[in-house]
Amino acid sequence: MTVETIIYQPSEVLKAALKLKQGELISFPTETVYGLGADATNEAAVKKVYSAKGRPSDNPLIVHVAAIDEVEQYIKEMPEKAMKLMNAFWPGPLTIIFKVKEDAFGPTVTAGLESVAMRMPNNELTLQLIRETGKPLVGPSANTSGKPSPTTAKHVFHDLKGKIAGVLDDGETGVGLESTVLDMTDADRPMILRPGAMTKEDLESVIGPVFIDRHLVSSDEVPKAPGMKYKHYSPNEPVVIVDGERNLWEKAIKTYKEQGEKIGLLANEAILAELKDEVSAVYSLGEKNSIQEASKGLYSGLRYFESTDATLILAEAYEQIGLGEAYMNRLKKAAGNHFFE
Repeated sequence: MTVETIIYQPSEVLKAALKLKQGELISFPTETVYGLGADATNEAAVKKVYSAKGRPSDNPLIVHVAAIDEVEQYIKEMPEKAMKLMNAFWPGPLTIIFKVKEDAFGPTVTAGLESVAMRMPNNELTLQLIRETGKPLVGPSANTSGKPSPTTAKHVFHDLKGKIAGVLDDGETGVGLESTVLDMTDADRPMILRPGAMTKEDLESVIGPVFIDRHLVSSDEVPKAPGMKYKHYSPNEPVVIVDGERNLWEKAIKTYKEQGEKIGLLANEAILAELKDEVSAVYSLGEKNSIQEASKGLYSGLRYFESTDATLILAEAYEQIGLGEAYMNRLKKAAGNHFFE
């Protein structure tokens, strides 16, 4: 069934909240990417999220709240370290996984797990939306499942027009990559399940040692956080990662052109300036060595080439430290871990 999808302006928060109260889906802006919102306590509404996205049902959802003190009504216990992190970094791009109270949310939210992922987004428009709705909101990325996450309302409209009631437009998102997901169900061993803008070093500055889970989730394992199991963030065109100097880029371009590919180049300004005449399309990831600009532009760049004649994307690798950990996590998933060598 096709529905009319409305672009709501910032002044129309009350209209968007009304749709959520009625069990409809509204995409909302955050500092990371646009989320696909539904009342987290309305099981029927949450099921619509999976349907609209084409999302596997064993993939848990993140619950968004408008205040720190809302969290305790849904969880079994509040670890001291979790409270320290929320006081330090909320609102912000940090999702924390807690042991969930029985019947706090339906199994569609938790994917049947005994835990729930929660965060408080750093976007005043969305915090107002949550307050006006009067309920926490689930909010996976508002895209077709497996495709690059949306960083503008236009991206959401492209993917989900006719499938959701509306999009609350607040311009381009600031970070461009999804939140860091930290598992606190074992408070003695905090574990990053998905890297994001909140780095390991940031977290350790508040609570001490933090670990990173890089294991590959098996086909019969229920992932504890979004983005761990399925192929993600992939555009229509295949992506190949290039990690090297100009000579490696030139070799990659020559190799794929000889195979009949039309090359899209996703890289920093310096690389594009040298090689743009050798390829069919380019998208800038900003100044050389700026991982902040590269992270903000990654998803927009992956989406951009769908509007060009490029048949293959060569994308720039970054050092896997700090925010680069999150950038490379997303890029490797988009490329199926395919590096040019």
